[in-house]
Amino acid sequence: MSKTIPMETLFAEWRKDPDYVREFEAQAEEFALATALIKARADAGLTQEELAQRMGTTQSVIARLEGGKSRPSTTTLARVAKATGTRLRVSFERVGV
Repeated sequence: MSKTIPMETLFAEWRKDPDYVREFEAQAEEFALATALIKARADAGLTQEELAQRMGTTQSVIARLEGGKSRPSTTTLARVAKATGTRLRVSFERVGV
């Protein structure tokens, strides 16, 4: 019988590893963008397929966007905003503040 380890326990252990923390932080912006895309779609009550149809693309493109496997242009982000009934906002924040 195999023993399962709760994810929280694994994350707590990984966070002690400086290499893990550095890599995780390097991808934080990509995670934030993917999370924002998923939230916009979910809040609009759309499936990936429905969003794709509204944008004139395919479900696999939406999956790649939401999975962080591609970096969308501002044009693509604007299309997502229009298709989800939201407004795209881009901002710059000071580092270390």
